[in-house]
Amino acid sequence: MKQMSKRILTVSALAMAVAAPSVSAANWSDTFVGYRYGTQFTEPTIDKKVKKHVLSLTHASGYDYGQNFFNVDLLQSDSNDPAAGDEGNDGDKGAFEAYVTYRHQLHLGKIFNTDLSFGPVKEVGLTAGFDLNTKNTTFAPRKQMLVVGPTLKFDVPKGFVDFSVLYAHERNHKNIPAINVNEDVTFNDYTIYNLTWGVPFDLGPVPMKFQGFGNYITPKGLGMTDETLVRTNLMVDVGQLAFNKSNTVWAGVGYEYWRNKFGNQDKVGIDTDAVTANLEWHF
Repeated sequence: MKQMSKRILTVSALAMAVAAPSVSAANWSDTFVGYRYGTQFTEPTIDKKVKKHVLSLTHASGYDYGQNFFNVDLLQSDSNDPAAGDEGNDGDKGAFEAYVTYRHQLHLGKIFNTDLSFGPVKEVGLTAGFDLNTKNTTFAPRKQMLVVGPTLKFDVPKGFVDFSVLYAHERNHKNIPAINVNEDVTFNDYTIYNLTWGVPFDLGPVPMKFQGFGNYITPKGLGMTDETLVRTNLMVDVGQLAFNKSNTVWAGVGYEYWRNKFGNQDKVGIDTDAVTANLEWHF
């Protein structure tokens, strides 16, 4: 657990260090602590539903020539997704996972001082970043993924809608004691088709927002297949309704749709349909 904590601190510090130069000159920023809970999550090879508590720290900011996005999720499973050494026991030691995402987006029209808008697209960007994860299961995944690719930024009345085509290079780790496998694995490079959105709106007197992302991931070799992940939520601005303070406390419901989780096929636990309860505290 000490090694995992050190790893979490290291990757979080690295992400914030990369973001720091742009954040210091931010034109806008939004930072919040989030929480979500669900009882219908799944994990490959596990034939039971998994309950998870997810605590997150998210930061987004924009400056003259682009924007940053940073998120770290800390996920605590129940005993149906056991930590290493607890498999088959009557204990309740569920697995713990940390997942870090960082994206930096350059707005090419702003950089080259030219209008790149066309049709419903208001700007063309270049997105790059990384994902890192670690989880204390026997399988012991340690994802290290780099991404880069173009982004189309759509012109919407409020909020944002972005579509990116990302080239991805990934290395991970697997430990399978039953067949004496404990090694790092580098996948074939693959493509992520990514749609992200955050759209505020009013339902009568109630301020709300609809936000989330969807990924379609092409096969990455080594027996893997294509993968689809959509995670979205519908939130109410409780802070505005209760305290007349907008964008402070949000509450709502979310939904996770995952098919062929991690590119697996022909296994139990690779398809997820999970409803979640969500909270956000912005500061």
